[in-house]
Amino acid sequence: MKKKILFLLCLAGSLGANAQDGGEKATEKDTIGPWFTNGNASLLFNQSTFNNWVAGGENNISGTLGVNYDFNYKKGDWSWDNKVIASYGIVKTRTSSFAKKTDDRLEVNSILGKKATERWSYSAFLNFRTQFTKGYNYSRDENGAEQREEYTNFLSPGYLMIGPGMLYKRDENFYFNLSPATSKFTFVDANSTLPDEAYFGVKEGESMRYELGFNASAYYKVVVLANVTFENILGLYSNYLEDPQNVDINYQLNVVMRINRYLTTNLSFQMIYDDNAYKGLQVRQVFGVAANYGF
Repeated sequence: MKKKILFLLCLAGSLGANAQDGGEKATEKDTIGPWFTNGNASLLFNQSTFNNWVAGGENNISGTLGVNYDFNYKKGDWSWDNKVIASYGIVKTRTSSFAKKTDDRLEVNSILGKKATERWSYSAFLNFRTQFTKGYNYSRDENGAEQREEYTNFLSPGYLMIGPGMLYKRDENFYFNLSPATSKFTFVDANSTLPDEAYFGVKEGESMRYELGFNASAYYKVVVLANVTFENILGLYSNYLEDPQNVDINYQLNVVMRINRYLTTNLSFQMIYDDNAYKGLQVRQVFGVAANYGF
């Protein structure tokens, strides 16, 4: 766990150092080279202390480190768009026996395109998702003491989707990809699987689930006000081999409201529906003021 947290800290630090070295020029597109990079690294921190506070309250400390980074290539008829989203956050309260995660994800999106018309391209895409550290189910024993049981971990689950398709791209801020023959792999720790495929749809004793289906993904980034950007990422997937009517949904909204060069207000919202993982809607939201580097 410490190694994975250290990796994320080092990644954010190196990106932040690049931003400092480059100054304002770091956000400008290189009009000579074929590569264009852009992104931000942020650190949200929150701490509350209460002493004889009659209205109530619980001492707590929390922090979230996040990286959102694009590195895109364009030359001639070829384009290659890549995005890395990584975040990790924890909170510790006085009455809890454990520090608990408030955020934990690693996601990589990549689309390779070969131009067919002005805005359409033949494409191949990749999407990879997992988490950095262990996840737990929490409960209390008969004496009221808090206890936890490991449920998830790095690459358990891990999701990989790949497939050919067609890419429509208006510009760097709006595009969508349609892939009618997408392979989806779900990786888990075989020792964590459960009967009746209750652990992320993987059969008991196995470490992988394979699906073949249709995937549609879209990206839209817009400046709604001065210094306020909304980034929307949507993924839809239907499995041809089992219950194609149960469409997996993964929607992300990342809002950055810039206060000055180093401070931003960040909102991260994610909504997932995947009946193999959970029979219902999963929602994650993180909001706060952050020390921020743009690069």
